[in-house]
Amino acid sequence: MPLVRTAELVRPGHGVAAFNVITLEHAEAIVAAAEETGRPVICQISQNAVRFHGGRLGPIAAATRAVAEGSAARVALHLDHVTDEDLMHQAAGHGFGSVMYDGSEHDYDENVARTAAASAWAREHGLWLEAELGEVGGKDGAHAPGVRTDPAEAAAFVAATGVDALAVAVGSSHAMTERTAALDHELIARLRDAVPVPLVLHGSSGVPDGELRRAVGQGMTKINIGTALNIAFTGAVRANLDRGVDPRRYLAPARDAMREQVVHLLEVIAPRPAESIGRLAC
Repeated sequence: MPLVRTAELVRPGHGVAAFNVITLEHAEAIVAAAEETGRPVICQISQNAVRFHGGRLGPIAAATRAVAEGSAARVALHLDHVTDEDLMHQAAGHGFGSVMYDGSEHDYDENVARTAAASAWAREHGLWLEAELGEVGGKDGAHAPGVRTDPAEAAAFVAATGVDALAVAVGSSHAMTERTAALDHELIARLRDAVPVPLVLHGSSGVPDGELRRAVGQGMTKINIGTALNIAFTGAVRANLDRGVDPRRYLAPARDAMREQVVHLLEVIAPRPAESIGRLAC
């Protein structure tokens, strides 16, 4: 199936999972889980993943796109946490439907100016743009614990930049290996009411199932997950390294472990209609 646009999947009142792709096995696991569950997914490739692949976006983007288009699943392609504008400008030529431009390292005024320029570029090229206001803990050690996004500031930021979605800080942290995060649900509800675009939760690997379900019900829409897949992948590799020197002997179970994790998280984040009674509209 051809790639779908991110804008088709990120809709108020509905949760959609966005999983980080680092290797071909990640893409295969994510898409296989989407096909198995019948849920749509977003495959997202971060600037850090591009750096891992020698700074070249083309190969990993082409591989991910090929996996998606060879499936019956509905899959969108997203370029995540981009600070390099040259890299952002490559997205349109590689099948991406969206970009997350991250100007959060700058002060508010500079973030607004840079994000507004990125938003204008995205509109010109038919792309959907996500941005970040309010630091999310754990990103390169730069964000202090306990930071929260202010609803009034978030609304002003969206109005000034014209972005299509906003990543907010509500209690999760990147790269958490234990699912112990407690989200600020009262803040999520306030942000939902104040901000006219979909809200994005980063650092969701450390958020327990119940917290994720509640967050989606209160208005969180795009749920980003990376570390949970890597935990499953690495655990399976370690458990199977004694099976011989052929990497397929440990990569296959690692891919299966990631697929199982994605299946579970898709069922948590994007329940079927019968499971979603009582969810609040965003």
